[in-house]
Amino acid sequence: MKKKDKLIPKELPSVDEIALFEHISSIIENRRARAGAYANLEKTVMFWEIGEHIGSVLLGRERAAYGKRIVVTLARQLEEKYGNSFEVQNLRRIIQFAKRFPDFEIVVPLARQLSWSHFLILIPITSDEALMYYAYDAITRQLGKRELRRQVIRRTFERGEIADTQLTEQSKVPQNIFKDPYLLDILGLKDNYHEADLEKAILLELESFLLEFGHGFSFINRQKRMIWDGDDYTLDLLFYHRIMKRLVAVELKLEKFRPAFKAQMEFYLKWLNRYERQPDENEPIGLILCPHANRSTVELLEMDKAGIAVAEFWTTVPPKEEFERKINEIMLEAKERIEQRKSFPVSDIRKQIDFYYEPKEDDDD
Repeated sequence: MKKKDKLIPKELPSVDEIALFEHISSIIENRRARAGAYANLEKTVMFWEIGEHIGSVLLGRERAAYGKRIVVTLARQLEEKYGNSFEVQNLRRIIQFAKRFPDFEIVVPLARQLSWSHFLILIPITSDEALMYYAYDAITRQLGKRELRRQVIRRTFERGEIADTQLTEQSKVPQNIFKDPYLLDILGLKDNYHEADLEKAILLELESFLLEFGHGFSFINRQKRMIWDGDDYTLDLLFYHRIMKRLVAVELKLEKFRPAFKAQMEFYLKWLNRYERQPDENEPIGLILCPHANRSTVELLEMDKAGIAVAEFWTTVPPKEEFERKINEIMLEAKERIEQRKSFPVSDIRKQIDFYYEPKEDDDD
């Protein structure tokens, strides 16, 4: 009888230890993130339920001495048992939170994506429209609390509203895309800068500029060369908006807005529409940035019907109180122009001035 050969196990393939570690790490990070998000959701919902119940009990008594005393007493009891999350100042914020977000069906989806710190920034906003804008902007762009606070302080929503006031029913410029004014203090420009300096600064601080510019913009090109009938034309900056699916031409000016700028931008847009627009894209639109823009002139020229918006840019931002006052003044003036526009009689005869733009020798500079 022959001896049977001993079975020799085949050599197992080696383990990719790096891949193993990375995979396990991804599991841990993913579960930790989900656990953190769930904990944040429960915390925010808990605060809402607390604030809503206290508000219902103290309905009509919040400002009375009796109501204030109850809040102080309750806060002292809760803080003693559950910690300083329920100190009197925080408890008042919790009550304000429930009052500012009275609809529980809105709170829950927001709380899944925003932290309690985000809500603390949103609570003081008085306009419901602005409140929801900042909330969804924070979600869409995944803004941290510091950047959200910065957007609120810099009145991003209100500047978008000002930009939209120049749009009419026949506008080719979509709403909620541009701002007016743009705050380019992020570029660190000093006095007596040139157009080339402004363009260079934008490119050096492109990430900050895109954050100020808005959601969905991607940088495509600078000094975009266009050749037509043997002449060279140059567009300062070219962007693409992923959500709108269209090219966005940006022209920088260091002088106040002049009507001739309209024809220049119209030419750029027609060229881009013919030679750069892809089959699945919408028509290009343009933005002219000036240090001073006569908004009534912009409306008179009906720039938006040609797919063009005009906005001011500020390279320095005044102190908070002055900044608030200036933005409020611009907003008020814009709303007054809208009311005036509604009262204009409709005429069968339209007077139109065409401005012809000729290329200049220094256009390539």
